[in-house]
Amino acid sequence: MPYSELIKNFDRIRDYMRDFYLFGFKSREEYTRRSARSYDDERRRLASWLGDYMRFRQTPDGKNVFLSINSRVQHHNPLYAAWKTKSFTDGDITLHFILFDILHSPDVVLSLNELTEKIDAYLTDFEDPKTFDESTVRKKLREYVNEGIIVTEKRGRTVCYRRAGDPPPLPADALDFFSEVAPCGVVGSFLLDKMGAHDEHFAFKHHYITAALDSGILCTLLTAMGEKRYITMETINRHQDRIAENHVVPLRIMVSVQSGRQYLMAWTPRFSRVASFRTDNILSARIDEPCGAFDSLRRGLDEMMPHMWGVSLSAKTVKQLEHVSFTVRYWDDEQHIHARLEREKRCGTVEKLDGNTSRFTADVADVMEMLPWIRTFICRITAFECSNRSVEERFLADLQQMYTLYGLEGGEDA
Repeated sequence: MPYSELIKNFDRIRDYMRDFYLFGFKSREEYTRRSARSYDDERRRLASWLGDYMRFRQTPDGKNVFLSINSRVQHHNPLYAAWKTKSFTDGDITLHFILFDILHSPDVVLSLNELTEKIDAYLTDFEDPKTFDESTVRKKLREYVNEGIIVTEKRGRTVCYRRAGDPPPLPADALDFFSEVAPCGVVGSFLLDKMGAHDEHFAFKHHYITAALDSGILCTLLTAMGEKRYITMETINRHQDRIAENHVVPLRIMVSVQSGRQYLMAWTPRFSRVASFRTDNILSARIDEPCGAFDSLRRGLDEMMPHMWGVSLSAKTVKQLEHVSFTVRYWDDEQHIHARLEREKRCGTVEKLDGNTSRFTADVADVMEMLPWIRTFICRITAFECSNRSVEERFLADLQQMYTLYGLEGGEDA
């Protein structure tokens, strides 16, 4: 029988799944963050969800287990299984089904007292009836109201409850696409489960499935943005194994089309600037007080976005943009280099100076973020200029280091 223990705290399982899938399983002896028994429990729990994707390799240090998922073949994100596992008490299940048996239609509208009386009447048919006091029923109703499953309406001074109407049916192919590419796509996966429709409408060359683990954090961030509030979040620096607390205003979620990685763009009062945070490095997030300046902060970010190469912002305003320009020279049969510049220029412009020379120019919020891309043209670059002197010096220093590495101390003519 497969190990199928349900979970209450998703933060812990998110932590294990990130370690196991993103960073690779460690052997039982190597995993020192928690006890060996805890390692075994979590490994068996993951095996109950993802057993078809688990592999192991025998090494001199022991048996290493890992997840192997071919995202081109697997059309539906298997990591969503973790979100579909939750523990309930007998009382939770009993109260849930009795409530919706009573509120079987949006036309049935009852007050809290009327609902409690009807629930008590239902429970008299049980041999060993469990009772629910008014406070318990109220909390459960409030939970369903927050989820949009039940709606309230006033009749005089009395708050009454009724079942929400069923939403119009959604096309299965649209849900399928949403569930695999959109942030919080697990919502689409739940709806597909409800419809019983898991046909494979799409295949993906690049299928970024690991964002599924951050859906809970992402939901909190989006809620805070919708309500224009501050959040307090804990982030981890994995290189230093250090956890920090940040009080910020979440402004936008940005998703890399190159890696699928999700970033939070947030105003940080501590440094009076917008900074980016990887969502997979956010351990927890709590919604705090309203932010009166939310609209103006977002407008400031929106003004900068047309000049952002990625998610980095060293410039605070459009007036502080950094200018960069480089020229490349190529042979007659290398016209694909100019085509590549046109294809990858993002917020920059490309000018063809002659049949074998092109110039790239851009005004961006952070030139340093562009250096890895610029270096890919390094054997073709004949001129490089940047308004940020430190970036220009860094680029030239990298060139000199390359010359040293290949024994060309004085450059190509040495």
